[in-house]
Amino acid sequence: QVQLVESGGGLVQAGGSLRLSCAASGRTFNWYAMGWFRRAPGKERGFVAAISTSGGITSYSDSVRGRFTISRDNAKNTVYLQMNSLKPEDSAVYYCAAVRSSGSSYYYTDPVSYVYWGQGTQVTVSS
Repeated sequence: QVQLVESGGGLVQAGGSLRLSCAASGRTFNWYAMGWFRRAPGKERGFVAAISTSGGITSYSDSVRGRFTISRDNAKNTVYLQMNSLKPEDSAVYYCAAVRSSGSSYYYTDPVSYVYWGQGTQVTVSS
């Protein structure tokens, strides 16, 4: 069982930055591929970014590539999402997710692949 707790959300002006953190319980964090997803009002949950167990492989949605960076610190059982050049359309509840990985080079972009989810953190970008 893995428990995930997100933090770092808040209100920021367009063009600003935020860094989200997701702290995981357990002693086998490096077995899990991690992902970030978001859900805006009236929309379905969508993929944002994913990272492999070692952090060596990452993937991004087209809408955030070049502005967001996913990273992880396995010693701290934490995954991060650095968000720069934020836009009003980035406003959403952001969720981190974890899945036991099939290998060190795997990452997952489909939310149905993930088993564990955090409670979410709200990000609001004002124009």
